[in-house]
Amino acid sequence: MESLLAPYASYSSRSAGRRVDEPAPSDRTDFQRDRDRIIHCNAFRRLEYKTQVFVNHEGDRYRTRLTHTLEVAQIARGICNVLSLNVDLAEAISLAHDLGHTPFGHSGQHALNQMMTPYGGFEHNRQSLRIVDLLEDRYAAFCGLNLTFETREGIAKHRRPGTAPESQDVYDFTVKNGPSLEAQVANLADEIAYNNHDIDDAINAGIITLKEICEVPIFGHQHRQVIDTYPDAPPNKQRYESIRRLINLLITDVVSHTRTSLQQQGIESLAQVRAQDHNLVAFSPAIQQQCKQLKAFLNERVYRYWRVARMGAKAERVINGLFTVFNDRPNLLPPQYQQMIAQATAPRSPALIARVVADYVSGMTDRYAITEYSKLFDPMESV
Repeated sequence: MESLLAPYASYSSRSAGRRVDEPAPSDRTDFQRDRDRIIHCNAFRRLEYKTQVFVNHEGDRYRTRLTHTLEVAQIARGICNVLSLNVDLAEAISLAHDLGHTPFGHSGQHALNQMMTPYGGFEHNRQSLRIVDLLEDRYAAFCGLNLTFETREGIAKHRRPGTAPESQDVYDFTVKNGPSLEAQVANLADEIAYNNHDIDDAINAGIITLKEICEVPIFGHQHRQVIDTYPDAPPNKQRYESIRRLINLLITDVVSHTRTSLQQQGIESLAQVRAQDHNLVAFSPAIQQQCKQLKAFLNERVYRYWRVARMGAKAERVINGLFTVFNDRPNLLPPQYQQMIAQATAPRSPALIARVVADYVSGMTDRYAITEYSKLFDPMESV
């Protein structure tokens, strides 16, 4: 299959390897092995009950971290197929990109980062790398999942430094080297997925209407095309068809603009990709500007909506309460986390305890965090 890849793609046969050497798999590539290990790990299963924007128990239709992750992987695979990039690597990175996310979405991450500020902060991409390198405890020969360098790098570089300055160490994963094209595709697939499914979920939740989102030019244009083609379509089909067309527009634009950039800059190898000081996988300037307008609308009308804000305030209270109790009294942690503190090679310190507490709290699902909070703060709740 590598014969079908472009010269600037990532080849599993040329991988920089794993932290612990293993015999190469006989029935799949190394990147396929990475993908399979991610799918079978505990952190991946927990994504089913972690919030994307709307808390899972508020309705079965809303995206969770798991369904979001699957949408990202599907979009990344499609883009890589057309660009002749390594589909398996992009899929592995996409499936792992949110493993380290907290319960309650970005509100949970914000709260945990605030609590962890004296101890180096908390950021979910860095935590995803910590999970696959250390916390997953499934194999006798090594800690973590022992993924390939390329997959780990893609997880670490899922965001640009400017968007998460507290995690600068992550972006120095390979000094002076930019991410692979597959990692760049996974990053942009994430943006395409959440922009579109947040529209769908917000309409389902009654936060915005189809008419209101049509005020955003990039969506309104797709909707007008739908009405012209299907004038009698009911509102729900208008919405689905408009979102489908918008996703297609964004993917088509990424593919076209990226191809042009690769040709104009004479990119013929992965080394040339890594030497760039900017991402080659990108929207065209016109579409990028329209996406900014869409993001501004979602930020103002959806993410700051009073019900979403109220849910965020509740999430912060739960995260702050859990972290404070466990950090002050680590003997209340489950035994395996107490063992992590006791067996650490570094001396027991406030920073070590806080990091282990962050490991425990960030790994919780929404409902598990709420249950733990009740057990600790409700005198009538059984512990």
